Amino acid sequence: MTDHTTAATMRAVRFHEYGEPADVLRLETVPVPAPGPGRIRIAVHACGLAPADWALCRGLFPGQLPRGVGCDVSGAVEAVGEGVTDVAVGDLVFGTADFAGQFSAGAADYAIMDRWFTVPEGLDLVQAAALPMALSTASWHLARLGLSPDRTILINGAGTTVGYAAVQIALVRGLRVIATAGDTYAQRLRDLGATVTPYGDGLVERVKALADGPVDVVFDTAPPSGALPDLVQIVGGAAEHVLTCSDLAAAPGLGVRDTFHEDPGTFTDAERYGSFAEFAQLAADGRFAVPVSGTFGLDQWRTALEISLTGHARGKLVLVRTSNSKHVGSLCE
Repeated sequence: MTDHTTAATMRAVRFHEYGEPADVLRLETVPVPAPGPGRIRIAVHACGLAPADWALCRGLFPGQLPRGVGCDVSGAVEAVGEGVTDVAVGDLVFGTADFAGQFSAGAADYAIMDRWFTVPEGLDLVQAAALPMALSTASWHLARLGLSPDRTILINGAGTTVGYAAVQIALVRGLRVIATAGDTYAQRLRDLGATVTPYGDGLVERVKALADGPVDVVFDTAPPSGALPDLVQIVGGAAEHVLTCSDLAAAPGLGVRDTFHEDPGTFTDAERYGSFAEFAQLAADGRFAVPVSGTFGLDQWRTALEISLTGHARGKLVLVRTSNSKHVGSLCE
């Protein structure tokens, strides 16, 4: 293992018990972790936060405590574990922090990574840290629905980071995309090439008129609002053609597919991570983006948490090494 540790301790946001994130999370001083086999350690430049982090605090995927938050990270390689040959100390990478196997995760000065990809020239490290969760979630669910270019897909909740990523991926893959979004995002989505309609009453009729033919599949990323029955109607009652990553409570009763009931034995790395290099390069070229609405120093993590918990973050919230915060507030989570 090559190890260039620059500090014996570091700061990390962690929880020692399950509960509401505002109650259980703390910024602590902890030892700098060493990368095990097949892992690397980075000096974290940026860490993206997401609602999934708060679900971990509440007990999603329980494991050994204490644990950290922040899955999406970017930074410079500090040390490489046994068997790692594709990166060297000093390389810039982005990807996922090993939150399951470590006592800390990405919301820290240093992080152990279990998946990493080279940051292409021209891609800002904050933008790179916004990519992993939205890109992997969108890619995986779209792969499950089928990405044949002769299909029409409705993406419900195109104003979320996952939904916005899904629109772009589907368009790149040649699908016809109908997207639901509010006024903030409507024109941006049209500029990308999607056909856009608002949420709310009359959705079935509006989508059918816009589609001028069958809608083959639906990907639901919107916060639960009771829309799933309408989405089933839009695909002619074929509930199995609707896949949600958000309304997990209502989906089983309607026959709608959801994230947690897809067969885990058929998950593939290609579905989750196979497009990372491609879309990172598109992002560097200005042709793909996951919106960032605010950046915060690590010591300002609680401010980012409070904004996220409102449900109106309007984009990815990112912790950065600098202490200067910026909250744009123009894009959706």
